[in-house]
Amino acid sequence: MWSGEPDPGPSQALMLAWPLQSGGYDLNLFTSPPDCNFLCSVCHGVLKRPMRLPCSHIFCKRCILPWLARCYWAPKRLGGQGQKTCPCCRKEVKQKKMVHVNKLRKIIGRLEVKCKNAEAGCLVTCPLAHRKGHQDSCPFELMACPNEGCTSRVPRGNLAEHRQNCQHGAHQRCPLGCGATLGPAERASHNCYRELRKAWCQRQERSRTLVLCLLRRMRKVYRSANLIRRQLAQLGELLEEDDALLLGAPQEEAETPPRRQHWG
Repeated sequence: MWSGEPDPGPSQALMLAWPLQSGGYDLNLFTSPPDCNFLCSVCHGVLKRPMRLPCSHIFCKRCILPWLARCYWAPKRLGGQGQKTCPCCRKEVKQKKMVHVNKLRKIIGRLEVKCKNAEAGCLVTCPLAHRKGHQDSCPFELMACPNEGCTSRVPRGNLAEHRQNCQHGAHQRCPLGCGATLGPAERASHNCYRELRKAWCQRQERSRTLVLCLLRRMRKVYRSANLIRRQLAQLGELLEEDDALLLGAPQEEAETPPRRQHWG
């Protein structure tokens, strides 16, 4: 299985002018140097999701698709040819005739690789196809602390210990029953008597504030009631005066003698 090397000339000029993102696996990932037939001619890494062109050359999918696009659209002075061509033999490529090489993909998947966290101390090696599964349980994988406000990233194997001592850890009730809620930094210096006295003082202060508030409201109600009583008394006096005036008016009319009329 031969992947070939890019010919010098327009293709290399195009690579330099239009750099491509590597689509293959890093060679340092593998426990032993991979066979040269497993290498991509574009990124020089181990083939990832290999695709075969009609000319039989094989490349990483993430390498060849951008290459063909750049080859077609790049200006001629940068090596563009106005058509999609193979990086190795420069034969025209029909994308519809490109195929995935699943058999080769499975062979590469059986190659032995090191853990992503090998530099951190993980000595595990496994087939490339199983690497993701190991990474999901690797004790050396860095994990973000789940406590809100904590930005620490610690190895998975140390995460439980970190959470117990994390300054942003979840608060817990005092195990002695005083009712205090304690964070990790407060547990060592916690004193139940001091906490109970503090809670008692806070309750006394709340009770005092509540009593003062009730007294102010009672005084306000008392003043309003007195004002209403005074207004009712004044209204009663006015009504009595009106009744007296109404009762006295007919008597005055009866006592007044009629005037004599003079005819002359």
